Amino acid sequence: MTTENAIRAAIPANIAPMVRSVKAAGGVATIIADASGLGRSAAAELQKVLERAVGAVDGVEQVRVALMAEKRQRTIIAVGSGKGGVGKSTLTANLAVAMARQGLAVGVVDADIYGPSQPTLLGASDQKIRAEGQTLIPTQGAHGVKLLSMGQLAEPGRALAWRGPMTGKALSQLIEADWGETDVLLVDLPPGTGDIQITMLSKFKPAGAVIVSTPQDLALIDAARAIDLFRQAEVPIIGLVENMAGYLCPHCGEVSEPFGQGGAQAAAGAMGLPFLGRVPLTMEIRVASDAGAPPAAGEGIEGRAFAGIAAQVAAFIKAQSGTDRPA
Repeated sequence: MTTENAIRAAIPANIAPMVRSVKAAGGVATIIADASGLGRSAAAELQKVLERAVGAVDGVEQVRVALMAEKRQRTIIAVGSGKGGVGKSTLTANLAVAMARQGLAVGVVDADIYGPSQPTLLGASDQKIRAEGQTLIPTQGAHGVKLLSMGQLAEPGRALAWRGPMTGKALSQLIEADWGETDVLLVDLPPGTGDIQITMLSKFKPAGAVIVSTPQDLALIDAARAIDLFRQAEVPIIGLVENMAGYLCPHCGEVSEPFGQGGAQAAAGAMGLPFLGRVPLTMEIRVASDAGAPPAAGEGIEGRAFAGIAAQVAAFIKAQSGTDRPA
């Protein structure tokens, strides 16, 4: 058996299809392998396995492994509101879970540096971020959603008194992390149109944006500012979501509208934008969110509301990418 054949025979069967070429000369074995789709950790492990397996072959004194990989193109979707307190983070978490259930590999970037809530919403408060060198490694949530949040780095209850440049750097580290095979990154933006939004638009232009608002005029005024910012940056608006739309009394069964009715849908029509749907104001969503158990993971009325919105966002991504991803 030639040395090259012996080398190929020594490579484990599960990674043999990744090996593109094997050369041996003067005791040096050179292996070229395809690491496309692998995160940094998985690629490093592939290299170690090849070095160990090939290094054990008689006549091989040195192993050189070259990994090739196409740069993975991920779809970034921004979720914004222009105003705090409208349930944007809750919508982001449940949208991510619903999209994951529909077959997409989803990650959430909690870009609300000063008020991170995604660890609580996704049940990841006890999961700490690790790093390899300067690269952060996202945590894997219980609902099939990867997550990175400053809430996993900062001490609970401790305020982050950071200036704009520091928040921009933090956002870059979160987005440029080792997301592995993640297809879609949902970026939960903080309220307003400040430094974090500008950094994202200049460095990581989203493929589209979802705007969240409650029905009342005050929230819609701020939502319009967020829409204008994305339009100036030529980021398509996927559509508007009307959150806290109607409250069903658990005692008498009567539906009330504490924040008004249909405001976001009317605003979407006036601005020529798609209306993605309504999410009701229910005790179930509040309790489940506090417990880190997103309603989108279930089959109830609330879960179906998020699933309908997720299907429309997935359809937008499919249309933009021209792929056969689930929609």
